[in-house]
Amino acid sequence: MSNDTTGAGGVTGSAAFWENHYAGVDAQWGTRPNAVLAEAVTALAPAPGGGGRALDLGCAPGGAPFGTARRGWDLPAYEVSPTAVARDPPAAAAAGLTDRVHPGRHDLARSFPDGTFGLVTASYFHTPVEIPREQVLRRAAEAVAPGGLLVLVEHASLAPWSWRDGHEDVRFPAPDDVLASLRLGVGWRTELCHAPRRTATGPGGETATVTDNVIAVRRAA
Repeated sequence: MSNDTTGAGGVTGSAAFWENHYAGVDAQWGTRPNAVLAEAVTALAPAPGGGGRALDLGCAPGGAPFGTARRGWDLPAYEVSPTAVARDPPAAAAAGLTDRVHPGRHDLARSFPDGTFGLVTASYFHTPVEIPREQVLRRAAEAVAPGGLLVLVEHASLAPWSWRDGHEDVRFPAPDDVLASLRLGVGWRTELCHAPRRTATGPGGETATVTDNVIAVRRAA
């Protein structure tokens, strides 16, 4: 289904960029569960909490929310690209997750989903177009219910197939810097804040060693 909440005023630059990006890649790429996110969720939120509701931001074509839904969470999953959103329902049906994954189109540069959630995740929430990124991530923290978990998985290096490859001025923050940018204050416990390396697979089947920032913080009950 499509829940278009991008707001008035036309398409943003971020929306245009990601629509062009996903329209140009194979429909099956990105539908496999995100292994880095799945590992963190399995270790820190193995059973649904906060009423069993999770929220996934920038879900791309399904990989992140599918892994979370398989662990019992019910979640809306938002992406700005209509093409990416359209690929989610058939992929969710093929995975037997139609009743748990609820994709929708949402431009986080303009508005944010309502409600609170036992688990909020954002995977590779980067864009070459100017958006209030830190503000969005702070809002993501605000959406975590008491006792709930926020998990961020972010690029900390460039893969050869990245849309940023060849940009020598690209700099990635350390995980501690990302954590500090959330301005969480009291009432939070840091569960993970590190930068593990892994072997990643690109849209053409190529592989490369990459580094991710992984930050997981829990709100006090």
